[in-house]
Amino acid sequence: MVTLLTLLALSACAAGPAFHARQIASQPSPSTPAPTPSASPSPSASPSPTARPTPGSLDWYVSQAPTFPAAPPPQPVPLPVTGPIPFWHRLPTDQKVAFITIDDGGLARPPAVADFIWRAHIPVTMFLNSPAAEEHDVYFRQIQVAGGVVENHTIRHNSLAGRSYDYQKQEICGAADKLQTLFGKRATLFRPPFGEYDSTTLQAAQDCGAKAVLHWSETVHEGKVRYQTPEKVVQPGDILLMHFRPALMDDLLAALQAIHRAGLTPALLEDYIR
Repeated sequence: MVTLLTLLALSACAAGPAFHARQIASQPSPSTPAPTPSASPSPSASPSPTARPTPGSLDWYVSQAPTFPAAPPPQPVPLPVTGPIPFWHRLPTDQKVAFITIDDGGLARPPAVADFIWRAHIPVTMFLNSPAAEEHDVYFRQIQVAGGVVENHTIRHNSLAGRSYDYQKQEICGAADKLQTLFGKRATLFRPPFGEYDSTTLQAAQDCGAKAVLHWSETVHEGKVRYQTPEKVVQPGDILLMHFRPALMDDLLAALQAIHRAGLTPALLEDYIR
C-alpha cells in the first residue's frame, strides 16, 4: 500500500510538478524545503485480518468512515462577470455533493489527520491563518499532499467588518502572499474570521485575487454536527465548518457520516469555484 510517507518522499525528489493520486496538491515553492520523511506522520501498522482496530486509532477511524459513490463530474457554479464577488453560505448547486472545510491552524494539529484524509479519500479545504501556516508548514503540506487545498483566512484572525479598506486588504492580501510562498498556489477562496464581513471585505478580497467569500451551512465540533437550518440534514452544496482542534479526527468522521446519511458525496470546493 502506498503510504503518505512514500508520497512525501516522491514529492521531495521529483524533478517536475508533483501530484498525489487525486491530482489536487500543488508543488511547494522551490525556495521552501519539502517535508522530510522524519517529519511525516508515521503510518499505523495494519491490524491482522482477525483483529479489530483499537477504538481511537487511525485504523479505527478509517474503518468507521463511510464508503461513498464517486462524486459526479463537477459543474462549476457561475461567477459574476462584473460587480462584487459572491458571498455564499451554501454553494448554488443541485449536484449531490457537500464540502468539508477546516479553519485556523494555530490551536491544535492532531498528528494522524493527514493519514486519515489520505486513507479515507477526504477532500478538504483548509482556510489558514498565515502565521500558523508558516510555523507549521510541514504539517499543512502533508495534508496538501493527502488531498487538501489551502485557502485564505487572514493574518491575525480579527473581525474585518467595519474596518478600513486598507486594513482589510492588508489582512487578506498579506495572508494570500504568504500562503502562496509556502504552498505554491495563490488562494482564490476567502473566509472572513467569525464569518463577519461587509461590502469592503468583498472588495478587498476580490482585489487580493479571491473569486468568492464563503461562510458555512453546518459546524462540527467535538464529533457533533450542528445544523444552521431547521431541516437538520446536509443539503446539496452545503459547506461544513470545523477547526484545527484536538477533536478534529472526530469532527471529520462526524462530517463524513452526516454527508453519507444525506445521500451525498464529499467534494472539493475548488472544483466548483473556478
